[in-house]
Amino acid sequence: MPILLIPGFMADETLWDDVAGRFERFGPVLHADLRHDNAIEAMARRALAAAPPSFILVGFSMGGYVARELARMAPSRVRALVLIATSARPDTPALRQAKGAIAHAAPALSFGGLSRAAVISSLHPAQRDNGALVGRVRAMGARLGGEVFRRQSQLERPGDRERLGEIACPTLIVAAAQDQLRSREEAEELHAGIAGSTLAIIEGSGHMIPIEAPGPLAEVVLAWLETLALA
Repeated sequence: MPILLIPGFMADETLWDDVAGRFERFGPVLHADLRHDNAIEAMARRALAAAPPSFILVGFSMGGYVARELARMAPSRVRALVLIATSARPDTPALRQAKGAIAHAAPALSFGGLSRAAVISSLHPAQRDNGALVGRVRAMGARLGGEVFRRQSQLERPGDRERLGEIACPTLIVAAAQDQLRSREEAEELHAGIAGSTLAIIEGSGHMIPIEAPGPLAEVVLAWLETLALA
């Protein structure tokens, strides 16, 4: 069964480098491309158009919003859904204002990836002096470039709590206990809203679970998929 991986804000396919090989035991690993669109629905449609007839869907952070939209678009094609470090809440007014300011200022700026401060805020406190890890996150943004940064900064996440009940496929929700960007309460909202879903909490990781805790993440996801007999 193919697995379609959807990255988060200013992340590329290398986000999954430490887990993709382990996921291949279930089938080929595919990557969604979020570089071209500035709306969740458009991103979901582009990913769906390139996807196989049926697949397992994994979305991280912003990619979780895209994954849920895709699952609602094509319920017969998504066999299982994994949501990592994400939320169903809308952007706050303050966040929308900040993103708008970034998007308007960015054309005059040279973009070399997310700032060190922004990256550090997404990591577990124990990793904040890990130069290699910080550099890896910043390098993803640098590869995507300023145009993608502006596009994704303009993207609005309206929230979909009232639509969570439309998701009928088996769903696993993974949260990090020390995530400073997405709270455990947000994961619990997803769990409560998606009938029959499973919630797993990973200790010792900040928001960037796929690169901070790839081993525990792979173990949780693979164990859950084994229970579904999708191989």
